[in-house]
Amino acid sequence: MSLVTTAEPAVDALARGRRAKPPAYPRRRVDPGIAQRHEVIDADSQSWLQALQGPPAIRHAAIAELHTLLLRGAHHELARRRHTLTDISRDELGDLATQAADDALVAILAKLHTFRGASRFTTWAYKFVLLEAGVKARRRAWHGREIALDAESWPLVADASAATHEAVEDIELLRAIRDAVHTKLTPHQREVFSALALNGVPIDVLAERLVTTRGALYKTLHDARRKLRAALADAGHAREDHGHTGGRA
Repeated sequence: MSLVTTAEPAVDALARGRRAKPPAYPRRRVDPGIAQRHEVIDADSQSWLQALQGPPAIRHAAIAELHTLLLRGAHHELARRRHTLTDISRDELGDLATQAADDALVAILAKLHTFRGASRFTTWAYKFVLLEAGVKARRRAWHGREIALDAESWPLVADASAATHEAVEDIELLRAIRDAVHTKLTPHQREVFSALALNGVPIDVLAERLVTTRGALYKTLHDARRKLRAALADAGHAREDHGHTGGRA
């Protein structure tokens, strides 16, 4: 699972302000084999690691505490995205938060060995739940919406009535991109490019609809952009990346 790219200071502040206290378990020196580290791990993080990998009774208590922390983080992130979820009830929003906390907990426990101590353990854990909550919010926002997988309704963003040199160039560039999409890309590349770059479909939503992975879609989009850039260069439109061929994650 990929981590959310939320700015570290903001996540750290949220984790410090909202997290539960670290487990009140005996703080013993953590076995270096638990995780590879380049930095000294703070005492609270060591306590979390030790508890989460301790005897069953201690581990279960620590997992419960961690789930409570993750649930708070999920509610916070979903509240931040509430404007995209106006059609769902408070109960459904709570269910999404629980799902996000559950999935984040599973991922964290599977990746404990990757914790290096570059940040507090709670900050590191928060990134998982912010990612899960964000993905679930995007998927719910697109639930029931049709995803267009063709480029028939190409957005003509340039004003055809404008007489400026820049406007004419933009129109010519868009036409060149449109032609390249139809002639240079494979059907699958056209579908992915149209959904991500033209229609703004979130990549995790498209991955779910096409029963594939984010990584596979990124690869397809990368190949499509490479073909389009080459076609534009051949057509005499070799500039810096215009952004017209980009995608949306």
